[in-house]
Amino acid sequence: MKRKIYDVLLEWKKDGAGKTALLIDGARRVGKSYIVEEFAKTEYKTYLMIDFNRVNDEVKDLFNNYLNDLDSLFMYLSVYYNVKLYPHESLIIFDEVQMYPRARAAIKYLVADGRYDYIETGSLMSIKKNVQDILIPSEERHIRMYPMDFEEFLLALGNDTLMGIIKKCFTENKPMGQSMHRKAMDYFRQYLIVGGMPQAVQEYVLSKDFDKVDKIKRDILTLYRADIMKHASGYEIKVASIFDEIPSQLQKHEKKFKLSSISKEARLRDYEDALFWLEDAMIVNICYNSTAPSIGLKLNMDRMTLKCYMADTGLLISHAFDENGIVSEELYKKLLFDKLEVNKGMIVENIVAQMLVASGHKLYFYSCSCREDKEERMEIDFLIAKSKTSNRHNISPIEVKSSKNYTITSLKKFIRKFDQQTNTPYVLHTGDLKEENGIVFLPLYMTPLL
Repeated sequence: MKRKIYDVLLEWKKDGAGKTALLIDGARRVGKSYIVEEFAKTEYKTYLMIDFNRVNDEVKDLFNNYLNDLDSLFMYLSVYYNVKLYPHESLIIFDEVQMYPRARAAIKYLVADGRYDYIETGSLMSIKKNVQDILIPSEERHIRMYPMDFEEFLLALGNDTLMGIIKKCFTENKPMGQSMHRKAMDYFRQYLIVGGMPQAVQEYVLSKDFDKVDKIKRDILTLYRADIMKHASGYEIKVASIFDEIPSQLQKHEKKFKLSSISKEARLRDYEDALFWLEDAMIVNICYNSTAPSIGLKLNMDRMTLKCYMADTGLLISHAFDENGIVSEELYKKLLFDKLEVNKGMIVENIVAQMLVASGHKLYFYSCSCREDKEERMEIDFLIAKSKTSNRHNISPIEVKSSKNYTITSLKKFIRKFDQQTNTPYVLHTGDLKEENGIVFLPLYMTPLL
């Protein structure tokens, strides 16, 4: 399946390989190892892949004993993996490198040696356990890999033309038209249900069987729970509590994460490490309240007020509807034909967050619960900054609507209050593109183009 990150790998090979190692950070089962190995097979004469999740102590000891003798290190690795290495034509892959931080620290010397190119893959790259007692190499270029986006999903299903039409209409600010919009929404609802985990997408491409897709997603959720118990040492119960609480928090009208739902005595300072673990594992996307929607959203970030989305919406659906251990075909049909009334807002807002993150945005929202002044009281689902800042009009407020009938009271209040800061206000909805009173109404599938 085509992944856009392949083009990033090509760019690195052209401009950065030999000067830096590439570190690809991503959630488990997001396709890191697969795409790197495909890249190695296609773009290099030979490659050597060391999986530190399974490698024995014999290989690990090579990094302890031969960093001062790289000729011997490469000779032993070549013999052990039965791969002939060619200077400037071979790639060495450190897979799941977080399992052996010593190898990550060795990148400094390996890159300086200059004989081969290096790619590392891993997750949980920032937690203390995985960086303790090592010097993070400055010769590392760090990129993140996310679940498959909507365009990659379309390509997996064999449709390589629809996204071009969507981009054209977005650029020209024109509606898709009834027929094309309906087709795009049909595909979008499939993406909403299946999500972007490559295994789940592959099963859907092969079988079109939501039951089989759901089993795969549940296997991934089970893997995540096992990872929490194994790797979130010291606060695994807190991490698991937050993970299990995500669906019920998102289905509330106000989707802000309230720790009091876990325990009446729970305080954010006690759960910060647990939230950071889930974010670092790229299992969740955290969205922070920005108290002043102006240049530098991060400068006005309220770390105490946040929303917690699942990084993959397909996983969220399987995680949320867990009563009988499996999501029934009936539920999937309701989602597919836009007949689900309960929980749909939660699912749609989650996938917008997922698409914004995949497009390179940090997640922020605006919330003011002022009781004294009704005009001040509002909540805006997302805020994004325009790419080139100016003196005024830098922030676009985004409201997400999952049904055909809705109001945009908060958005209108926001525009009135923050007129000087507001760039283009957006409503992401199930309808076609239109513009009314300076507000742009975009179909949900255009979110990645913002």
